[in-house]
Amino acid sequence: MDLDAADGAIGLLGGSFDPIHNGHLQLGRDALAYLPLAQVRFLPAAQPWQKKPMTASAEHRAQMVRLAIPADSRNVLDMREIERGGLSYSIDTVRELRAQWPDRGLVLLMGADQFARFDTWRDWSEIADTAHIAVAQRFGTKPKLSSALQARLDARRGKPSSLTARRGGSIVEFEMTPVDASATEVRRFLREPHSAVNKQRLAAMVPALVLDYIQKHSLYRD
Repeated sequence: MDLDAADGAIGLLGGSFDPIHNGHLQLGRDALAYLPLAQVRFLPAAQPWQKKPMTASAEHRAQMVRLAIPADSRNVLDMREIERGGLSYSIDTVRELRAQWPDRGLVLLMGADQFARFDTWRDWSEIADTAHIAVAQRFGTKPKLSSALQARLDARRGKPSSLTARRGGSIVEFEMTPVDASATEVRRFLREPHSAVNKQRLAAMVPALVLDYIQKHSLYRD
C-alpha cells in the first residue's frame, strides 16, 4: 500500500513485546476496525525507560512481532526505536514520525491502564498535542485518572472522525474486545513448558508461530 496515497490516520502501537501476545494483536485489530486508520505500525522498544531490561533480545522481539502481525499492508513492523537504540521514549518517536508525515494524523494506541499512567511519560503534554491518543476501553473497567489527565480528557475528548480532521490533539475512546493475556503471564507459563495446563493457556494467549519461535530459540526458560 502506498501510504501517502491512502486515506486515514497512522496508528502507533508501541511496547516491549516481550513477547507479543493476542492482547496486542486484538488492540491492533479493533483499532483498524473502529477507527479511521490507514495502518497500524507496531513499534518494538529498544529498552522502555519505565521497565526493567527486556528478557528477549531486540532481534528476537522484533522477529516475533513480524511473525505475529497479519501479512498485509495495514499492519507494519516499524524498527525505528530498536534502530535508534538506548532508552525508548515515545516523544522521540512521535517527533520523528511527525517530521516524516507532517500532514498526516498520528494516533498513539494504548489501553486504559496505560493511559492512566500517561502523565508520567516524558513530555506527555507535547505527545498529546503532536498526536492523537486512542484509548481502548474494556467493558467494566475504568482506571482512575489523575486530575491533570482527567482535565486533558475532558478538554480534548473527540470522535473517531477527529483523527482525520486534524493532525493531533484529540483523545478518542473505543471499545476493545477483552483478551485474557499478558506478557508477564506468558513468561511465567513458559518457565514450566511441560505442564498441560500451561500449554493450553499459552496456546490461547500467543499466536502459534510466535510460540513455535519461542520454543525453537529456547526463550524465557530462565
